[in-house]
Amino acid sequence: MKPIQIIFLILPEVHLLDLAGADQVFLEAKDYGLDIDVSYCSYGVPIQTSTGIGLENIQHFSEIKASQGDYVIIPGAALGFLNSPEMSRQQELFRWINDCYDNKANVCSICTGSFFLAMAGLLDGKRCTTHWKRTAELQQQYPKLQVVDNILFTEDERIFTSAGVTSGIDLALYIVAKIKDDLLSYKVARELVVYNRRAGNDAQQSVHLQYRNHIHIGVHKIQDWLQEKIDTKMILDDLADVACMSTRNMTRVFKKETGITINDYIQLLRKEKIRELLKNPDLSRRDIALQCGLKSERQVSRILHN
Repeated sequence: MKPIQIIFLILPEVHLLDLAGADQVFLEAKDYGLDIDVSYCSYGVPIQTSTGIGLENIQHFSEIKASQGDYVIIPGAALGFLNSPEMSRQQELFRWINDCYDNKANVCSICTGSFFLAMAGLLDGKRCTTHWKRTAELQQQYPKLQVVDNILFTEDERIFTSAGVTSGIDLALYIVAKIKDDLLSYKVARELVVYNRRAGNDAQQSVHLQYRNHIHIGVHKIQDWLQEKIDTKMILDDLADVACMSTRNMTRVFKKETGITINDYIQLLRKEKIRELLKNPDLSRRDIALQCGLKSERQVSRILHN
């Protein structure tokens, strides 16, 4: 059986991290023995990233044929280029990507790469996403799409789309798991020092960022302390000392600045931590409870279902 092909279609003004992050995942997976071949193609023009770095030794797309089970990945590029007349003239390239899909290959985009797939007609009627700054624009520009907000990546009939930048790593890890298994994906994530392997339906903006849209230094100190000490018992008086505030004033100010109570925030942190730890097959529910400052597996289940 021939190796599965991982084919990166690199467009001019490609975002370097969109390309490099996913590419490194597959390199590490191959080092662990995954039977894949990785190749790179474009449509013949000199390729520079959006930061101006030049890329060489890239095949013309016509030299590559994708077949069933292969993956064609389009990293994001500068939106100004993707919406340019030059891009719209690449009809041969659009036919090629459609042929790849018709040949039962999987087609994937990272960040603004979804605009390319939309232009090629592959996303019509499909669930898809892109960087959170661009989801409304994608939906408006291509009304036939089912654009999903605030999600890391989608999968719909062999078409995968991901949000911005580092979510391409999450998508690549998911693809590794589909080709082989979750254990290999976990090993690759650990090799890359990706401390939290995220699922497709995870929000683009995590709880660590979602409730920090304020400038109150004391509340920031509490949030930092809670994230670092989530495995310890939470005592409000101790948190008040961290913020240099009275306990009563701290609870009032925290809710005013974040919109939720301290206890609710702690539960959200624990839920996110639990979901992260559940991806590690080496950890038992008892281990997870201890790392989240909980006394029992029952508390883990209760938090997950609330």
